[in-house]
Amino acid sequence: MNKNIKKSFLLASTLLLLLGCTTDEKQTVTTMEQLVWQDEFNVDGAPDNTLWSYDIGTGNNGWGNNELQYYTSRPENIVVENGMLKITAKRELYLGSGYTSAKIVTKGIFEKKYGRFEARIKLPWGKGLWPAFWMLGSNIDQVSWPQCGEIDIMEYLGNRPTSIFGTVHGPGYSGGASISKTYTLPNNRFDNDFHVFGIEWGENYINYYVDDVLYNQITPDDVPGDWVFNDSFYMILNMAVGGNLPGSPNSDTVFPQEMLVDYVRVYQ
Repeated sequence: MNKNIKKSFLLASTLLLLLGCTTDEKQTVTTMEQLVWQDEFNVDGAPDNTLWSYDIGTGNNGWGNNELQYYTSRPENIVVENGMLKITAKRELYLGSGYTSAKIVTKGIFEKKYGRFEARIKLPWGKGLWPAFWMLGSNIDQVSWPQCGEIDIMEYLGNRPTSIFGTVHGPGYSGGASISKTYTLPNNRFDNDFHVFGIEWGENYINYYVDDVLYNQITPDDVPGDWVFNDSFYMILNMAVGGNLPGSPNSDTVFPQEMLVDYVRVYQ
């Protein structure tokens, strides 16, 4: 991120702090300028295996959500080209599933406690599409979900192209009881252009941003159970098809569909 963009981001954050967010409580906004991890997707081919690994298959019960896709590492579903990561969802019969897509994670490679995590993404459109940029607690294999915590930086339902939502899941507030807020894009749609989705995360707070707009802050006072967001987390990029939240694609959903990621960056 160049210096002018950083200055604009910090100025916007300061203005939002002065004007107030969407609650009556004082908002915590911090300055995080040191770039500590990045993928600019500038080298064509498979995603950099020093930065990402794949989740493959259908997971347990459709990755816990009755999703319909089979995640692969094939270039048909995930590839870096023309300076972008391209995740493609396809309608096809593949190893027992009716759709394919891709999911990459930094688990075991890059895991961090606190920072600004952001990605510049152009989203698809269509019923049943469920792209996301999100995080899970690094201790998931020891304590399981939702005790590990989940931070959904951006989730999007393809039949609602003007809105995204940011969410936390934890013990006592997972699934349908999660703590979530929607952001609606003024006079535009998320499938028309790229937008920057991010969080600024520190001790006992998570701020949610779209571009330079701070639209929500979640603190321990906002959750009905334990606050499990003071440990390290890893990042995830994926595009699911179907599942409990978006429902199945319908006859109007055109395939293939692409989720384009310009970059992912982490600051502290």
